[in-house]
Amino acid sequence: TLIPTDYSVHNIYPNPFNPVATISIAIPEYDKISIHIYDFNGRLAAALLNEYLNPGYYSITWDAADAASGIYFAYVDFGSKSISRKLTLIK
Repeated sequence: TLIPTDYSVHNIYPNPFNPVATISIAIPEYDKISIHIYDFNGRLAAALLNEYLNPGYYSITWDAADAASGIYFAYVDFGSKSISRKLTLIK
């Protein structure tokens, strides 16, 4: 099994999406990972993950069936590093 060499968030797909998007991440070492989705106004729309994970590659899905169409931001926190990505929900 390959171990990533750096923390990363790959492209979120599909994007734009309706209603499910997949967030793929790479983790090089055992660490606490959290993924939160915020709407354009900065309100928390979903908390997808908040746990310790082993090194490797992971795919986390967000089912936004109950969310309104619009622009959202996924924030992935890896210990001391944070990466954000923009998502567009079109219904």
